[in-house]
Amino acid sequence: MAQPAEHLPVSAAGRVADQLRDLIRDGAYAPGARLVERSIARELGTSHIPVREALARLAEEGLVVRLPRRGARVAELSPRLLEEISSVRVVLEQFVCERVLERWTPAAHAELTRIARKMTVAAERGSTKTVCELDVRFHETLWQLADHELLLEVAAGLRGRIERFLRAANAALAPEELREHAAAHSRLVELLASGDEPAVAAAMRRHIELGTERVARAEGIGS
Repeated sequence: MAQPAEHLPVSAAGRVADQLRDLIRDGAYAPGARLVERSIARELGTSHIPVREALARLAEEGLVVRLPRRGARVAELSPRLLEEISSVRVVLEQFVCERVLERWTPAAHAELTRIARKMTVAAERGSTKTVCELDVRFHETLWQLADHELLLEVAAGLRGRIERFLRAANAALAPEELREHAAAHSRLVELLASGDEPAVAAAMRRHIELGTERVARAEGIGS
């Protein structure tokens, strides 16, 4: 009898893909860096076959670029790709907020407030890593509250393309910028609680635009 999907064992390629995804997002493999199958296999203590399969998966997510006779490299961010990612994020995140407003509950308010407050505390302590992790959790929670399965699938693919760049951008924030970044999430919660849809949409657009500007600076991308 087939096992339920949530209980199926993770394949070797899946485990390697998870490891590589984290290494790329954390900057262990810089944009443009070559990804040599046998070297990675040696570092991760596995064979080259699951590494090859993992690289194929990450190429589908946009984290890796595979070129004929040139092997695989960590994807680099071009001005055009950054603009495309940003514009798609604006549309999707605003739609998410619209659905969250329609489904707003005291429980949703409490959960988002809790995350935003933790971000504020982490920012005051200068813990960039924690702020970044909570930033991801905040937006993941919004998408979950939107209650739209296809949106979650789209989010997973998009997140794979942008999370590494956002982490790099947030890591470059000065202490005051880090505190302001955290505060922006508290303001988003307040606006959601107010039910003011145009204000929420405008705030989310600005939030994403500021993130895009930070990514561009961190990656050295000109306009």
